[in-house]
Amino acid sequence: MINQVMLVGRLTKDPELRHTMDGKAVLNATIALNRNFRNSYGEFEADFVQCTLWNRTAENTAKYCAKGSVIGVVGRIQTRSYENQEGKKVYVTEVVAETVKFLGRKPTEDRELQAVNNE
Repeated sequence: MINQVMLVGRLTKDPELRHTMDGKAVLNATIALNRNFRNSYGEFEADFVQCTLWNRTAENTAKYCAKGSVIGVVGRIQTRSYENQEGKKVYVTEVVAETVKFLGRKPTEDRELQAVNNE
């Protein structure tokens, strides 16, 4: 069986690094992926994919990326479930990242460079 996904998209918010009780770094990120076609209004739509990054990959992404950063993710699809506060079972499908490539500068760096060039 093959379970491998490759995605290229933009982070929808600044990464927030957390740590598990046993000290492992983890980062949950949503990546916006533009579709290759227009809808009936002539606009491009996007899909929003939940990704989970672990350990060094999570730390580096939190350090070097920000909202709007373009990243490439190679990973696998995973489904899990948990019980919410109301006692209902919630199912989650996400991509667990094995490799992340940074495909552009941090958006704040782009703004800083633009400000310097405009002076």
